[in-house]
Amino acid sequence: MSAMMETTIQQMAARGKGILAADESTGTIKKRFDSIGIENTEENRRAYRELLFTTDNLADYICGVICFEETLDQSTKDGHNFTILLQEKGMVPGIKVDKGLIPLVNGKDEKTTQGLDGLPDRLAEYKAKGARFAKWRVVYNIDTRKPSHLAIMTNAELLARYAAICQSLEIVPIVEPELLMDGDHDIERCRFVSEMTFRQVFAALARHHVVLEHMILKPSMIISGQNCATQANVDTVASETIKVLLRTVPAAVPSINFLSGGQSAELATQHLNRMNALFPHLPWNLSFSYGRALQAPCLAAWKGNSANIAAAQKALFERAKLNSAACLGEYSESLESAVA
Repeated sequence: MSAMMETTIQQMAARGKGILAADESTGTIKKRFDSIGIENTEENRRAYRELLFTTDNLADYICGVICFEETLDQSTKDGHNFTILLQEKGMVPGIKVDKGLIPLVNGKDEKTTQGLDGLPDRLAEYKAKGARFAKWRVVYNIDTRKPSHLAIMTNAELLARYAAICQSLEIVPIVEPELLMDGDHDIERCRFVSEMTFRQVFAALARHHVVLEHMILKPSMIISGQNCATQANVDTVASETIKVLLRTVPAAVPSINFLSGGQSAELATQHLNRMNALFPHLPWNLSFSYGRALQAPCLAAWKGNSANIAAAQKALFERAKLNSAACLGEYSESLESAVA
């Protein structure tokens, strides 16, 4: 057992704290910036991430931050390296290491993820720059025929190979199998394919001898497709999600940190809260690893204007605080109203 990974896991699985996903690629953050009307330049990306990372007392509710590759080399405007800054503030720096989605050959218009080539060397470089954990994302489309068996098996194998490589370098892997909200599938279909998918992910992790105690699972919730005529309510999402996780995720996994997957900031918090309120004695820590669901209010307040930094940081802090309450099953609409 690695002492370094054990230390990282202890910090990242702290109850009541979650992970800030700030690892948007250059293309993805362009969409975020387009929504507030600012140009996608390296300086604007640097300034925005400085805003996020320098938020006072953010470590009260955030244990780690997933960074994009360029962020590891960036600094505050006064020259303070971001990874050093995060560690000084009590948050673990991490890194997105996959190289994005590509078509799955012979799949049914499905995707897989590239980036295994050269991964050990890149991880060693990221580790030298301060990264202590990594993240790799695969996605699955849902309809009456998808995900295909090929997509399920291929992506499970990729996640396991990535995780094994990470642990060989004493870097904690976040394993992210995302079942996309796109489509009109109902929650029953999402539950069925999620269970199949998660089973194969953990079978692959076992084949590659990944140490479950030194990894984090970042799954999607079991929810209706965004175009489904009947949207499952919060209680149903909570019960169906926990049902699948109890069937598929070994108790040795220390923490499950959900992705928000396109949900609104409020709904992602409500779902997480209900799971923890209805099921207070789960074998794993149940938390969040949100990107847009943490950052959307912050971006809207900032608008690229330095005069708005304090308001933007307040919005981020409050959203993190609400999600921390959800990790304890203590979130409520009155707390949401107070923030609004």
